[in-house]
Amino acid sequence: MALHQFCDGVKRRDFLKVGALTGLGLGLSNYLQLAQAGQVNKQAKGKAVIYIRLAGGPTHMDTFDLKPDAPEEYRGILKPIKTNVSGMEISEKLPLLAKVADKYTILRGVSHTLAAHELGTKYTLTGNRPLPSLEYPAMGSIVAKELPAPSDMPPYVAIPRVEQGAGYLGLQYGPLATNSSPKLNESYTVRGISLMGSMTVEDVARRDKLLASVDSRFRSIEKSSDVLSGLDQFSEQAFNMISSSRAREAFDVSKENKQLREKFGDGEVGQSALLAVRLIEAGVRFVTISTGGWDMHTDIFGNLDKRLPGVDRGLSVLLETLEERGLLESTAVVMQGEFGRTPKINTTRGGRDHWPRAMFTILSGAGMKTGQVIGASDARGEGPASTAISPDDIATSIFHSLGIDSHTEYQTNTGRPIMINRDGKLIPGLFA
Repeated sequence: MALHQFCDGVKRRDFLKVGALTGLGLGLSNYLQLAQAGQVNKQAKGKAVIYIRLAGGPTHMDTFDLKPDAPEEYRGILKPIKTNVSGMEISEKLPLLAKVADKYTILRGVSHTLAAHELGTKYTLTGNRPLPSLEYPAMGSIVAKELPAPSDMPPYVAIPRVEQGAGYLGLQYGPLATNSSPKLNESYTVRGISLMGSMTVEDVARRDKLLASVDSRFRSIEKSSDVLSGLDQFSEQAFNMISSSRAREAFDVSKENKQLREKFGDGEVGQSALLAVRLIEAGVRFVTISTGGWDMHTDIFGNLDKRLPGVDRGLSVLLETLEERGLLESTAVVMQGEFGRTPKINTTRGGRDHWPRAMFTILSGAGMKTGQVIGASDARGEGPASTAISPDDIATSIFHSLGIDSHTEYQTNTGRPIMINRDGKLIPGLFA
């Protein structure tokens, strides 16, 4: 199922679709056969990540990096407004985020050279420049390997799905895709987590016993299979998740009070952010929220009128809620797209086109200093004013916030040694 189709005609497909194999939750068991938590890093200050992906490439010039003194064909029609941080200004279309600017850092002058959606997406989601000979894992897969999750919760969840998979790490570190986003005032279930229709836990137990018998037959045929090994353990974990009240309740946003649900707004970013909070509280380590529609080659200001209010409300309330629940200090929050958009407006279509040379990223939580702007683009937003911040640097800094050494070396299934991130550097000024 495609997540979104961009201007280049490339459809984004999720890496792992849970629940697609049967209607009785077998997809969850298959997912768990391939999803075992990695090693513990007990020294980590950060414990989890919420990553908001603005699929398609959001404009930096009209959101977090306005250029009011640039020529008219560059600066557009939106005006900057002051925030609650002295000297920091953002778009007038982001008034709620302006009031909580002390809770996040804006990275400006983020830059790379990959102007195609697929390549830019791979770069920003993995923190490694793509290679034709190697498929790098998404950051969420690294976190799933390195940090533990409770036995009845998946370590990595994608709402509704995410384009980049686990790469050379293998399927066991891929995300549990919800395949849908929650909506305000509507019931929400995730296939394989919620018990559907008249199905009971006892039904699952009987099916689980049957699967164990089938699994035993498979083992006698193919004892050396890595996929078949440990099926009892994974089958037990699948049953634990389905029968666990914590797992079912974590995915049930209706458990939150109506006032808070309405505060997050009726957009997909806000309601997905509320679900992300519940998942982090329950022990999930990495949640990706993907929202499309940012590939604005035409009528960019009309499209921003539709898209920015949801991001404004969703991210601002997310930061406030995490702080109120004591989770912001241990949860890294990230928001970015795969690239920025052309500083100069295309006059024939009234839009902005692909522009990886300058983009923004929002960071918060997990020990990162906030209420600041790091980096800068030049006077027309065409590129970094001085030293560029790369996707590699952002990934390394996120891993650092979790206590993960980005120079940790893994091996592919062919024995090739690969660092988590070879070229990234800590972003100066991001940590105390």
